[in-house]
Amino acid sequence: MLRKIKLVIIDVDGVLTDGSIYVDQNGYETKSFNIVDGTGITYLHRVGIKTAIISGRTSKAVIHRAKELKIEDVYQGSHNKLEAYVIIRDKYELKDEEICYIGDDLIDIPILRCVGFPVAVANASPIVKQLSVYVTKTKGGSGAVREVAEKIITFQDKWHIIMERYLNPSVRSTI
Repeated sequence: MLRKIKLVIIDVDGVLTDGSIYVDQNGYETKSFNIVDGTGITYLHRVGIKTAIISGRTSKAVIHRAKELKIEDVYQGSHNKLEAYVIIRDKYELKDEEICYIGDDLIDIPILRCVGFPVAVANASPIVKQLSVYVTKTKGGSGAVREVAEKIITFQDKWHIIMERYLNPSVRSTI
């Protein structure tokens, strides 16, 4: 199942973040993203695995972070996440079994039931955990996405691609 993964779709609140929402005195919302998760996303890209974001909420911080991480497909305000999922899947002409989804709450269930590798973060709803093939050891916002990225890369026997740039500094990828 992990060997087939070509796309990882990630929820935001509770997965890429710890679920906290910070609102300043002017009503501006900010979020805290973990750099370790960003590194995991970069690693996925480096080995040729695409990533996407589907979030039920809308935030400028998500757009900014997605641009930093070169995530092209970002769907926010998706109260029916399955619609965004189908658009992304069809865009890349993928089969459900070629997709991993990382979620944490009930709104994620329809996608978790479709994909080949459904993942719940450690602090996910118990029902989401039951419907997932894998539950991370790490909580959302604390490196759970990196944990999943490393698991997929390892199972696809592509870890040498990541290590090459560190073991042979003269070799640099474009990412």
